[in-house]
Amino acid sequence: MNTVNIADLRRAAQRRLPRAIFEFIDGGSYDEVTLRANRADFENLTFAPRVLRDVSKRDLSIELFGERLPLPLVLAPIGLCGLAAPRGEILAARVAAARGLPFCLSTAAVCSIEEVAKATGAPFWFQLYVMRDRGITRSLIERAQAADCKVLVFTVDLPVTGQRDRDQHNGFTVPPKITFANAFDMLRRPGWLREVLLGTRLTFGNFAGTSAGVESNLMSLAQHIARNMDSSISWRDIEWARSIWKGPIVLKGILSPADARLAAEHGADAVVVSNHGGRQLDGAPSSISALPAIVDAAGDRLSVLFDGGIRRGQDAVKAIALGARACLIGRAFMYGLAAQGEAGVTRAIDILAAEMDTTLALLGRTSISALDRSSIQVR
Repeated sequence: MNTVNIADLRRAAQRRLPRAIFEFIDGGSYDEVTLRANRADFENLTFAPRVLRDVSKRDLSIELFGERLPLPLVLAPIGLCGLAAPRGEILAARVAAARGLPFCLSTAAVCSIEEVAKATGAPFWFQLYVMRDRGITRSLIERAQAADCKVLVFTVDLPVTGQRDRDQHNGFTVPPKITFANAFDMLRRPGWLREVLLGTRLTFGNFAGTSAGVESNLMSLAQHIARNMDSSISWRDIEWARSIWKGPIVLKGILSPADARLAAEHGADAVVVSNHGGRQLDGAPSSISALPAIVDAAGDRLSVLFDGGIRRGQDAVKAIALGARACLIGRAFMYGLAAQGEAGVTRAIDILAAEMDTTLALLGRTSISALDRSSIQVR
């Protein structure tokens, strides 16, 4: 298949994955109102192009946390990438390292911090879920620091898990199981069945062997993690993490300007405007609609990153014009990973990069870091 855009990679992923796995990646919570808004609200923004400007030389690079990135993209933390492709986190991290982009490893990854560090030999970011047992949480932070992770991404919008109706309807389980209801669907995907379900050891790599009396298989660890997610986390925990972590701290899941101001007061270096990809509070605003007010509230005290609904390079350009320093991509690279493994992640980045470059030229701009709100109109 000729993959021209991210939608093509999505269709290829849908063909390769069992329905329950694809919809685990693709779906949102409840009625998926916020999931749809993340995409639809980009359409309410139109460009304000300028013409007869010399755009023969264009620069897509940005500076983030003291490093120069060739593109304003970060590979977002996604739990259980290894369900899309064998050792999925390692494949995605390798591509990010080769392209000079940050990869953020999820707490809920199949591959552990140490495995990704050894396989890539390159620094990456680490996303943290806080456990009730602060000893486990501290250990995760210290392990990330020992592995030379550069940035700690503190997810703050998951005190409890929003219900994902598609997963319930599909009987999605961790680990996936072949049942009478899904046997035909599973057997129609022999490549995924052979390479992923039967070909690799699936576990939560960051938790394997960390808790006495808990087996290291995926099911036991999934139950253990679910029981120990801490819904009591507060701003004090950000200060506590700041006392341990030596690098930048990013709070992911900010939708309120007031919370952006509090983030700055409690030691965060940046925030990610995000509604967890429409997978938590259904009815929350789209990320792109929440972005401008949070940028204004952050001022010069915080860097503002963006996450939610990016499927085109044009979407990333719009977010940056509204004040985002960089954009996190999640499903966009996951579709590539599921469809074509490492090559698919590379293809997803190439597609977005080419679209951003063309958009910048047609806007009459030469530098993506110099974009501002004059480039955007609200429909």
